[in-house]
Amino acid sequence: MPRQLFVTTALPYANGKFHIGHIMEYIQADIWVRFQRLMGHQVHFVGADDAHGAPIMIAAEKAGKTPQQFVADIAAGRKEYLDGFRIAFDNWHSTDGIENHELAQSVYLGLRKNELIEVRPIEQFYDPEKGMFLPDRFIKGECPKCGAKDQYGDSCESCGAVYSPTELKNPYSALSGATPVLRTSDHYFFKLSDPRCVEFLQQWTQEPDKLQSEVINKIREWFTQDEDGKGGLGDWDISRDAPYFGIEIPDAPGKYFYVWLDAPIGYLASLKNYFDKGGPKARYGETRGYDAFIADPAVEQYHFIGKDITYFHTLFWPAMLHFSGRKVPNNVFVHGFMTVNNGEKMSKSRGTGLDPLKYLSLGMDPHWLRYYIAAKLNARVEDIDFNPEDFASRVNSDLVGKYVNIASRAAGFLAKRFGGRLSGELGVEGNVLLDGLQAHKDTITTLYETREFGKALREVMALADRVNEYVDRNKPWELAKQAGQDAVLHDVCSVCIEAFRLLTVYLKPVLPGVAAQVEAFLQVEPLTFADADRRLGAQVIGAYQHLLQRVDPKLLDALFEAPAPEKVVPGGEDIADEIKIDDFSKVDLRIARIVKAETVDGSDKLLRLTLDVGEGRTRNVFSGIRSAYKPEDLEGKLTVMVANLAPRKMKFGISEGMVLAASHADEKAAPGLFVLEPHGGAVPGMRVR
Repeated sequence: MPRQLFVTTALPYANGKFHIGHIMEYIQADIWVRFQRLMGHQVHFVGADDAHGAPIMIAAEKAGKTPQQFVADIAAGRKEYLDGFRIAFDNWHSTDGIENHELAQSVYLGLRKNELIEVRPIEQFYDPEKGMFLPDRFIKGECPKCGAKDQYGDSCESCGAVYSPTELKNPYSALSGATPVLRTSDHYFFKLSDPRCVEFLQQWTQEPDKLQSEVINKIREWFTQDEDGKGGLGDWDISRDAPYFGIEIPDAPGKYFYVWLDAPIGYLASLKNYFDKGGPKARYGETRGYDAFIADPAVEQYHFIGKDITYFHTLFWPAMLHFSGRKVPNNVFVHGFMTVNNGEKMSKSRGTGLDPLKYLSLGMDPHWLRYYIAAKLNARVEDIDFNPEDFASRVNSDLVGKYVNIASRAAGFLAKRFGGRLSGELGVEGNVLLDGLQAHKDTITTLYETREFGKALREVMALADRVNEYVDRNKPWELAKQAGQDAVLHDVCSVCIEAFRLLTVYLKPVLPGVAAQVEAFLQVEPLTFADADRRLGAQVIGAYQHLLQRVDPKLLDALFEAPAPEKVVPGGEDIADEIKIDDFSKVDLRIARIVKAETVDGSDKLLRLTLDVGEGRTRNVFSGIRSAYKPEDLEGKLTVMVANLAPRKMKFGISEGMVLAASHADEKAAPGLFVLEPHGGAVPGMRVR
């Protein structure tokens, strides 16, 4: 009977584009899903954007958008990546969809019914200017261990120390620059330390063939307590206070689920959205709905994730599902990270990052990358490395030199000498070769099933070597020159095409687009693994067209070429477009003395400055610097102003120039706003040149 599978990948956070780590994970899952379908199984493969949380809310505010529009704009760019690398999700959704709101609240109510939700007061930093509690990464200050400045609220990038935000010295809000204050708020906790949860998770994580050995060993550490009773599973803070972009907790106004609670529920929400839209019926003719499918004991549920989110997916997630009355995953497949050039950390500025869109824009074949990643992957939690020289060598040697070369060496003779028709009689040697290729089907399918993709491809390439050895022994180019050898030539070339078809079956999960071209060339229906058990016979095939190009080293040079230095000030804005000296000379900058400074009634941003610019009179200038300066602190100081700016009529009066000040694009962000102040030797009226 066909298996029923529900497969997901980790949900990308909707605050940026896909990076190569996303693409690696999606390719791995896509290969496994395609393999399962080629085996005749039914697979529902879904993904979604992880759309909630303070970082997205804050980024949207800076961009001048609603969080919903911000997320939608990010989501609009996903298709280019997925289509480009032949990654075929059945459905792509968002955790802000109505399905996720309903399911997240339902899961929470199930946990609360099981008395696994507890409310406790906690003390955390609050930004009085932004009017919100601050996530750890939005609090900065001096490291309590080494004293390094401008460190985040959870760890020091200088010495590596880990700490709580309340331990920072001289903390400030990364949003407003204000000094945060400690406030108490009631938070909701999922009681993962409850004996029922511990017992269930110890049993679930230790089931045979459940998780990878490295994952099991790590989980054992998380369960372990020391002699003082410290360690072990801790309860999980699942709430955040308004303002927060997320899903509101039932019966708790102003409280929202922490993004990590509703994010994995997004797997179920995307599946439900897919069923509600009729997706499964269109693919498989199914009539049952989401509720019946997800509750079916025969349905298998699998998640592909990176090693950095193992804790959430192997402890919180199965416990949430189980104690809210739902099925738990059959397995969580954990993979490592992707590095470049023998483990070097990726860096865009040094040209050591692998930009997926740049790869595609250079015209590089997506099947090259799919093959290379698959050739590196195994079932263990290991990092894989992208080495440009190795990449070119494997693609050129394996895909072009071994695989595609088989068809190109035989197709021309069949078309010219035999009308494109294959021989029905393949000869003893040819049949022995093909029998040997077919005999490896079970081994290759087992390797695909267990995600040992690298081993599977090595098996396939070893078979390709056998075929090429057969070609070299029989030399069709010489047979074509010899009288009376047409029948032998026909058999040899037909054996090559049959072998090429078998290899294509085995490679189809990795090279779907190439396989589609081969199917068109052979004039056959879409290949499945069952096709490895039969022969084409005396079939007419189409005209052969080249399937894959070799990797041009120049493309790799371009892919890893360090970008031109960005015209940007660290932490600031892009440098403006280039101007000529004549453009600059049009701006008359003068030294001015601030004779008087005062607040402006009706404005919380402006100060009214009375300036002496050496003209024998004073000027009136309104400046938006009230948030950074008290009037009395400015009086008597020198500054720089634009003296030839046309007067501007404002509701508070006429402004006769502009005072210069330095800040980042967000003037409220640290370190703040600073009025330019020349050295004391300058006098009002001097021109700045």
